[in-house]
Amino acid sequence: MSVPMVPADRPRLSRHRRLPALAAVAVAHLIARLPPGRIRAVLTFARRGAVPATAPQARAARDAVIAVSLSCAGQGCLPRSIAAALLCRLRGTWPTWCAGVRVHPFAAHAWIEADGRPIGEPPVQHHRTIVVAPVGAEG
Repeated sequence: MSVPMVPADRPRLSRHRRLPALAAVAVAHLIARLPPGRIRAVLTFARRGAVPATAPQARAARDAVIAVSLSCAGQGCLPRSIAAALLCRLRGTWPTWCAGVRVHPFAAHAWIEADGRPIGEPPVQHHRTIVVAPVGAEG
């Protein structure tokens, strides 16, 4: 599940920025259907060769994903976070991709981080259960 958050004014993208975002969202929806271990494996493979994303780069990717997908703009935290990470990867960077849970009340969530901060997320604390950090930043 995800924290409900549909931005009132989704950003608009030019055609050349829209196509990669749409491709990332389409692939993310396929990856999101996989079991958690496979998702980790796919994202670990995808991050190879990328440099760590900065917060502005990760924010731009997340905003682009939200602009092209209503499901990702709403409660689709898993495909939103995967698509944002993949879009960063298309641009040569990789954010820290995280999935986790909150116990009271129980909720599962997925998000991206850059520069040690969650990108575009409300201040709800989740225990990180799966993390795919940039190569060399796992620690």
